[in-house]
Amino acid sequence: MRVVIVGAGVLGASAAFHLAREGAEVIVIDAHLDGRATAAGAGIICPWLNGGEDMDFYRLYVGGAEYFPDLLKALAEAGAGDTGYRRSGAMLVSAETAELDWTEQFAARRQADSPSMGVVERLSPPQARARFPPLRADLGAVFVGGGARVDGRRLAAALLTAARHHGATVVQGHAAVMTRDGRAVGARVGAETYAADAVIVTAGAWAAELLRPLGADVPVQPQRGQIVHLALEGVDTARWPVILPPGEHYIVPFDGGRIVCGATRETGSGFDYRVTAAGLAEVLAEGLRIAPGLGAATMVETRIGFRPLGAGPRPVLGWVPGVEGLAVGNGLGAAGLTIGPLAGRMLAELVLGRPGALDPGPFDPGRRGGLQTGAPVVVR
Repeated sequence: MRVVIVGAGVLGASAAFHLAREGAEVIVIDAHLDGRATAAGAGIICPWLNGGEDMDFYRLYVGGAEYFPDLLKALAEAGAGDTGYRRSGAMLVSAETAELDWTEQFAARRQADSPSMGVVERLSPPQARARFPPLRADLGAVFVGGGARVDGRRLAAALLTAARHHGATVVQGHAAVMTRDGRAVGARVGAETYAADAVIVTAGAWAAELLRPLGADVPVQPQRGQIVHLALEGVDTARWPVILPPGEHYIVPFDGGRIVCGATRETGSGFDYRVTAAGLAEVLAEGLRIAPGLGAATMVETRIGFRPLGAGPRPVLGWVPGVEGLAVGNGLGAAGLTIGPLAGRMLAELVLGRPGALDPGPFDPGRRGGLQTGAPVVVR
């Protein structure tokens, strides 16, 4: 079987790896566009404190976190590089006793059904600072031992390396999906054509413009996220936990003194690839409000990513209605680096016609609120 994948973020790279490992002939086409969400994501893996009511999404979210050990083993067997993954725990921090009480009780309920989340521990402010020294002195915490982090750039690169190990080909360029008689038959890059038995579009926030000529309307828009990277010279931060304050900001430590603070959620930004004064100020102010000890850190860079923001909390994973042989994976939003590897495996299993560990049905693009389709325009 020959499969063309358009888009090589974590989702597309994972689909490529899992397909190639099962013997499919895989061609990955990627335009290397500025602002890919994979390249800028913080890499937090801690789904258990997600308070959403959609249990299908929650199962996918938790499944993504639980899949990492098996994935890392498979990547190592294929000679892929380091992904920056470390299970160093996560702390939800707050100065409000009632909020910490509620979080501790909520986490304990989730723990009963999710042993992978590890130990749940209430920490006093001194205990919290012992684990993350820059933290504000009045902040207590609920610690979740299963929390982890991963480097999105390294993860995508490792997945592509492993895909190549199993025979996949990677092509750089802007792709157009080719159809004939209502069926996807490959992709075109400039004057080159790549025939295929199936096409998977995993192009993130750019998927709408790729699929629109085929009559498929993807309910996805770019949401700009600005994320700051700091450095603490000579400080061993490798085992510091992820910090999750109430709200949408966070702090993620990596090896070598690197600290990531993020992120803005700028809906309606379009593809405006700029660091803005307001965005930078917001991220730094929120980071220093929670961890004033980072004030002396060196400012290294600000990354910009466009999250593929869907119409609801669920991503779309499956066959595009009305276009035979065309599958799509999209709408992972801020959960992309947690869900992406497992979602790529699910797309691979779908294309190969094999049952998987998770039912993709709840994420079918044809469901209400998923893809909308009309009369396709044939691209030959």
